Amino acid sequence: MYKQSMHTLPIRLSPGDDLRAAIETAVRAADCRAAFVLSGIGSLSTAGLRFAGAEQPRRFTGDIEILSLAGSIAFDGARSSSHLHMALSTASGEVFGGHVAPGCTVRTTAEVLLALLPDWDFSRAPDAATGYQELVVRARAGTGDQP
Repeated sequence: MYKQSMHTLPIRLSPGDDLRAAIETAVRAADCRAAFVLSGIGSLSTAGLRFAGAEQPRRFTGDIEILSLAGSIAFDGARSSSHLHMALSTASGEVFGGHVAPGCTVRTTAEVLLALLPDWDFSRAPDAATGYQELVVRARAGTGDQP
């Protein structure tokens, strides 16, 4: 039987905050090594999205709305690893979606709901089938459960 413990943590990010860094900091401050972003909305002044199959992210500046935000946060020791996806809208109403790149700056606010999984450890490891660093899920030491 798997542990079913989950704690929610709503956070509000302020103007100038780096979206990814602030989310990772909140998870780390909760002494958690496995979390999901359940929901996120708000606005950005700068954003980067890497589209499927692209090597480099596309950069956006101006008044940008976060329409949705979701993903996972893993920690390998002191190093964090986020896998976040976001749909955003530009001031002209164009909608884009993809992998969240570093350097997304909050414009007015970002409201994010985190799911903290204290009984689990997430990490990333190379996957021979995909060629990417993929999520590795393990029960936290001492919980006695393994997926």
